[in-house]
Amino acid sequence: MTASDPYPVLKLMQAHLEGRLRSGEKRLWLTQEAAEALREIVRMKPRPRPALPVTEPVAAPAPVSVEKAASVRKEPDLPKEPGIKPQEHPQRLVLPEAMLSGTVDLAKESRLAAVRAKAGLGTTARALGTLRDRMVFGIGSAEAEIMMVGGAPGAEEEAAGEPFAGSSGMLLGKILKAMGLERSKVYLTLLCKYRPMPDAGESGERNLTAEEGASCLEFVKEEIAVIQPRVVVLLGDIPFAGLLGRWGGVMQGRGKFYDLNGIPVMATLDPSYLQEREADGPEAANAEKRKLWEDMLMVMEKLNLPISPKQRGFFLTK
Repeated sequence: MTASDPYPVLKLMQAHLEGRLRSGEKRLWLTQEAAEALREIVRMKPRPRPALPVTEPVAAPAPVSVEKAASVRKEPDLPKEPGIKPQEHPQRLVLPEAMLSGTVDLAKESRLAAVRAKAGLGTTARALGTLRDRMVFGIGSAEAEIMMVGGAPGAEEEAAGEPFAGSSGMLLGKILKAMGLERSKVYLTLLCKYRPMPDAGESGERNLTAEEGASCLEFVKEEIAVIQPRVVVLLGDIPFAGLLGRWGGVMQGRGKFYDLNGIPVMATLDPSYLQEREADGPEAANAEKRKLWEDMLMVMEKLNLPISPKQRGFFLTK
């Protein structure tokens, strides 16, 4: 198996998960690292292979208790393959039941994979002829209580293949940390899954048109329907207009909750806007950051997250 060919591991993981589903399990505990590795394998789009012929039946193994499996974890001898070290053999992948730090909802992951596949086709978006080819889908926990929606991928997001991968994403990470949240526990996505092409004679980034924003709207709505977050946060004018149909601008619409099919929605400033305000000096920049932070305090209160006096005072004038 090479880094560009994760098919053996993916098939082994698929067989394991299908077996757990047949046994009646709906949720599977994984370490955070294992969950991220699984998503990365799926993101790499492994090529299909023909099934290998089975020459003789394989006897079912004797039942082993979970406790014994977790403590012994003895693996059978496997045939060596050229260029593959024993510990790298795909059949040696073992899910660490004894190291439980996260959970994966198999049904949600399957439904998200289906949405990703449809978004990858991008029939409506590609037909416009104004968007680039690489699709940038959402990342994060399918169990997230908070879902954040940005506008469209920029060059850094397109290169990384995930939203909020650039400098504005680093700022968003700091905001989440200030809220006491890990980025990996939040679901991050974009209204449009494709980067807008520059206008003729122009270079760099440009804003989405309403038509471009609408081209991927169905996928964002499906992501929300699958994850069912307790709060959705819209970062900037584009998702505010696209998801809620509010064209007055997020500056006038922030500071209160809206309803989206029973889910509270908070619209607030885009982190990239805050970065642009740094050129106005620290006092002006902090005043804009305080607006976003007041919105995040309302989100924390909605989720019953603890808020310290120090957190309430962030970005206030000393």
